[in-house]
Amino acid sequence: MAEPIRVLVTGAAGQIAYSLLYSIAKGDVFGKDQPIILVLLDITPMLPVLDGVVMELQDCALPLLRDVIPTDKVEVAFKDLDAAILVGSMPRKEGMERKDLLKANVAIFKTQGEALEKYARKTVKVLVVGNPANTNCLIASKSAPSIPKENFSCLTRLDHNRARSQVAMRVGVSSDNVKNVIIWGNHSSTQYPDVHHAVVNHHGKEMAAFDAVNDESWLKGDFISTVQQRGAAVIKARKLSSAMSAAKAICDHMRDIWFGTPDGEWVSMGVYSSGNSYGVDDDLMYSFPVKIKNKTWKVVDGLAINDFSRGKMDATATELVDERDTALTFLGA
Repeated sequence: MAEPIRVLVTGAAGQIAYSLLYSIAKGDVFGKDQPIILVLLDITPMLPVLDGVVMELQDCALPLLRDVIPTDKVEVAFKDLDAAILVGSMPRKEGMERKDLLKANVAIFKTQGEALEKYARKTVKVLVVGNPANTNCLIASKSAPSIPKENFSCLTRLDHNRARSQVAMRVGVSSDNVKNVIIWGNHSSTQYPDVHHAVVNHHGKEMAAFDAVNDESWLKGDFISTVQQRGAAVIKARKLSSAMSAAKAICDHMRDIWFGTPDGEWVSMGVYSSGNSYGVDDDLMYSFPVKIKNKTWKVVDGLAINDFSRGKMDATATELVDERDTALTFLGA
């Protein structure tokens, strides 16, 4: 048996974590022969709830789960980590300006970045889920300067999965017959779900998604708005935000970091923008198509971008620049 790895989940008493922890502990993410020590961080008032989560994990009798450590202390939570899944963030409350939300989250992710810097392994892989995920991820990485920027990513896999599923349902195939959709930009309503390079396996024949769907007005209209607004639609219906689907996307994202992407396929991840071929500003966490090998991602460069896509990609980049610049004013405060 391998040595156990230490995996942190923050916001561990919340509903996303409740859907996530079982999958991690039973080996769906880091492998069926990889023992795990789960570290669960939440705020002090949530510790009694966390105790209940620990009891449930113990009661699952999972052979890979070596230990579960509930805590409200960063020095305990971030020590010697191999992977950190930062789910917890300040949610937007009614009447709250976006600027106020950013300010609260900058404080949280600055503290967590500093804790990563001080206590975690330099090889730690950090996934930021808490919104605004891209900018929170950037703040965390800037607050942990000795950990490579490439070790930080934020979750746009949920949007990627949503896009894949929408195309699959439209064509009448299962979602594993759709590959190479792309989510560009911010995990927000400005994100651009792009199927210009996607392919669909339709009755054993691989064809371009545009040809398989055969409805350009849907692909350039309702498809995009459905993916962009899906989180809000789930909240409206459930009166709670996406949890099961978010947890599944987190598992997909981390498993691909650990084991790589299949040949000929890419996935969408918010990663550090630095000298890409798409004209996206440097020093942003922007969602690109990436391929992963040996736990290292690489942006799929050189894809042809038409004018329609260019406009959408630039709009979401503009929002991210604005978020970053606002967040950086708080960082110095």
